[in-house]
Amino acid sequence: MKPIQEPENQISKDAVKVWRLSSLIEEGIGLIIITGLLIAGLNFDWYHWIILIFQILIVIAPFSIIWSIWMRPVYLQKYWCYGINEEFIQLKFGLLKQKHIMIPMTKVQFVEAEQGPLLRKFNLYTLNIGTIRSSHSIPALYKQEAFALRDEIAQNAKIKEVISDDTNTNAST
Repeated sequence: MKPIQEPENQISKDAVKVWRLSSLIEEGIGLIIITGLLIAGLNFDWYHWIILIFQILIVIAPFSIIWSIWMRPVYLQKYWCYGINEEFIQLKFGLLKQKHIMIPMTKVQFVEAEQGPLLRKFNLYTLNIGTIRSSHSIPALYKQEAFALRDEIAQNAKIKEVISDDTNTNAST
């Protein structure tokens, strides 16, 4: 039995920028909400323990911001690998809790490339791979790489694209 090679392809380094921007938005919204609730608690004489919880959250917030904006995206990108061959799609990610997922090509039902507003800013795509029981993603791939992988997976999994022909639908009506 031949050993299967570890995945070696890494996602784009621009993923760090996307995840930092996303975390900045999330942390900013969270900080605004916590600050607003703390001010409301002080102005409306809420129970002391509720105000204390919001004060603790305000103290913890800088550590959360440093982790989620500066450190976490770097580790996510560094430890995200994928590999594709004719038989398997391999995904490997995680720092402390590392996951190594192998998806047999025979189980792939669909593959799609999607792009949200933050990914669009950096011309990146997320490749979603669906099986009967689950869905997996390869984040932050450049457009050419994402579409080439999508086509390769579709070909290896023998997925045929259905092209709707407007002339056939009009002729039948």
